[in-house]
Amino acid sequence: MSNTKKTNTYRLTGLGILTAIIIVLQVFTTFVRFGPFSITLALIPIVVGSAMYGKGAGAYLGAVFGAVVVVMCITGGDLGGAMVWAANPIMCLIMCMLKGTVAGFLAGLMYELVSKKNQLLAVILAALVSPIANTGIFILGMMLFFKDTLASWAGGSDLLNYIIFGLTGVNFLVELGVNIVLSPIVVKIIEAVRKTNKA
Repeated sequence: MSNTKKTNTYRLTGLGILTAIIIVLQVFTTFVRFGPFSITLALIPIVVGSAMYGKGAGAYLGAVFGAVVVVMCITGGDLGGAMVWAANPIMCLIMCMLKGTVAGFLAGLMYELVSKKNQLLAVILAALVSPIANTGIFILGMMLFFKDTLASWAGGSDLLNYIIFGLTGVNFLVELGVNIVLSPIVVKIIEAVRKTNKA
């Protein structure tokens, strides 16, 4: 087998495994809540994939994550997401797909920009930018297109305080913390995969 075919086979296999992990993680964590929305641990394999295979792969894996979120919104697996879907299905679909795809793409871009100087720093920054993009686009989308839904969830409290401390605060901090703590493990995975590919 030529090196190009071997590399393509490893890439397809790796992306297939990461796709399955993202689907399982996202479905499982839909039921783990620290507020009205579930935490997102699927960003970890997205960061791994974007670091190993580039920003295009990161965007693809992010889109897989977004698609699973949409399915959970439609089926009612995610109660908050189901309310957003009921309020405006088209904007819910766009927001879910956009936030996942951008989070994956930016993780890959950040890794690409920094990895030649410092691989650990590159993974840490990719692990930081991914949840920031995911949560940032979610908040922006909610503010622009689902303000009435947000207001009903806030129950008359200050909307900005509700968004920061009630809606996303704890979830975002958990996602960010998990990504940062697991960054050294991500580096080891990347190194192991690259050694295997060279063998």
